[in-house]
Amino acid sequence: MKQTLKPLPRRLQSRLDRCKRELAEAQIGLLGSVTERFMTCSTSGCHCRATPPQLHGPYYQWTTKIDGKTKTLRVGPEEIEQFRAWIAEGRRLERCVQEWRKLSLEVIQWHRDHE
Repeated sequence: MKQTLKPLPRRLQSRLDRCKRELAEAQIGLLGSVTERFMTCSTSGCHCRATPPQLHGPYYQWTTKIDGKTKTLRVGPEEIEQFRAWIAEGRRLERCVQEWRKLSLEVIQWHRDHE
């Protein structure tokens, strides 16, 4: 059975409305990080095995956790800025969801206090 809730105080309602707008504006968002790697190869006599070594790279990769497992994807140099933007959006969305959960608890408490 759905219960009708009392109107919220303006400050609480405006925080909820702001959070809803932020979620409605969501773009592609990723969690994880992009790293730059330099590597050696298995070819003997290669410059990457010299002293001092001249490593191959940079190579870029995006790493994240999915279902508790680390996933890594190679990323081309032309994709780096796009991945960084997606990661920034993912972090923004995570902050927004955390704020939504916090606000939800505040709303529940407010209703309990004003029954």
